[in-house]
Amino acid sequence: MTYRVEFSPAAAADLERLFDFVLMRELESAPRDLDLPERALQAIKDGVAFLSTSPFACRKVGSSPFVRELVISLGSAGYVALYEIVDERNVIIGAVRHQREDDYH
Repeated sequence: MTYRVEFSPAAAADLERLFDFVLMRELESAPRDLDLPERALQAIKDGVAFLSTSPFACRKVGSSPFVRELVISLGSAGYVALYEIVDERNVIIGAVRHQREDDYH
């Protein structure tokens, strides 16, 4: 079975914010890797694609078996995508965070 995976409006806004977050970190570092923000977005999209076939493979968040999180590695850090399996055909990404953001838990 294949699931349709989509980003909520909040998660889509997270992607834009994460692009800026990674870009600002790179602009402040030496050496700079200004291709990293694009690679990061691609890593997130590739990771989320996994959910189209195996959404139950990731760890549960809280008591619901349908709310889970996907860890997406990229270099020495990565991202966490919080998602919900809505029904037998749909998964929605609710939020995406970088593991080095101040508000990451």
